[in-house]
Amino acid sequence: MFVEVLIIGAGPAGALAAALLCRQGVSVLVLEREQFPRFSIGESLLPQSMEYLEAAGMLGAVERAGFQIKNGAAFGRGAEYSEFDFRDKFTDGWSYTYQVPRARFDQLLALEAQRQGADIRFRHEVTAVDLSSARPRVTIKDEQNTSSIIEAGFILDASGFGRVLPRLLNLDRPSDFPVRGALFTHVEDQLAAKVFDRNKIRINVQPENGALWYWLIPFSDGRCSVGAVGELATLAEFPGTEVERLRALIAADGATDCLLALARWDTPARQLVGYASNVKSLYGRGYALLGNAGEFLDPIFSSGVTIAFKSASLAAALVPRQLAGAAVDWVQEFALPLKRGVDTFRAFVESWYRGAFQRIIFHPRQPADIRRMLAAILAGYAWDENNPYVSQTRRRLAALEELCYPE
Repeated sequence: MFVEVLIIGAGPAGALAAALLCRQGVSVLVLEREQFPRFSIGESLLPQSMEYLEAAGMLGAVERAGFQIKNGAAFGRGAEYSEFDFRDKFTDGWSYTYQVPRARFDQLLALEAQRQGADIRFRHEVTAVDLSSARPRVTIKDEQNTSSIIEAGFILDASGFGRVLPRLLNLDRPSDFPVRGALFTHVEDQLAAKVFDRNKIRINVQPENGALWYWLIPFSDGRCSVGAVGELATLAEFPGTEVERLRALIAADGATDCLLALARWDTPARQLVGYASNVKSLYGRGYALLGNAGEFLDPIFSSGVTIAFKSASLAAALVPRQLAGAAVDWVQEFALPLKRGVDTFRAFVESWYRGAFQRIIFHPRQPADIRRMLAAILAGYAWDENNPYVSQTRRRLAALEELCYPE
């Protein structure tokens, strides 16, 4: 069997890439190991994502789905509180997005990709890849454990944390981030509107340990994604089942514990450890890596889906040209443009865990123009070179840290 483009994974990156390619007349086969709907973490989108959904013809379906609107991000640390409103940001563009149960959201995008012509086969696993021939040859196993070989014009790996091609092609490179872990679940939150703005993701920082933080991501049905992120040594201090550990972690932070005082814990918790990842290269002969299959930083700024969409958008613009025999510079047209925004997010993640960006967020006197620039990055506009905190990220952040808290 031959297909012009084989996509591994039907999550956000894979579904978006499939839709974009189908809209250009390219034949697409998507192989997904799981059966949708399936649980996935990463429910808080960024407004930048809306542009890619619109370009892929998926935005209407997403807007009709009734997901929780998100127009900003709120941060708490003990009695301190600070929030950013995406309607007041430096970069022009979308000022809102959604907070989405990923099982529903990912299935919706997959259905939209199918509607536009993508052939999506669930419970199909890629077990081997051969790049030695003129075209990539992929060995797959279907739901009956029957193996077969597919020949593709090009492969896009959108397998997320499954990281299929990095594993099969020995592309993994250790991340330079310390190993951290996350415990998370969904609850019936019982959050009172007067104490919690459901239009914003809430990040609470443990006052005595800035490397330990909590997320609250409200959904439109009265439920909420809740998680705790910390260093492994910190998480190891809390024994028991995943739910018991997560509840004990939350109890250690008065602000988060207070918000969830009436919550009904009705879903098993899960743990993810060592999620930060990197690769030797984001592309190679006959393939490219999208989203988490290539690199994942950290959940703190909800950048995962936005980076996945950006990589899918860049790749979907290049693959048809390559299939047509045109020369494509995957360094200049894919890897480096993607890396610019990823590196912006990386600098902010590093500053967060140094405690510097936390001090900036909670500083009592924040210049309005700088707040708008920071709000744009928190909204996902990490590729806007007009923003000084994108074009000169590290220098500007260092200057801001010094301005807020001089030695």
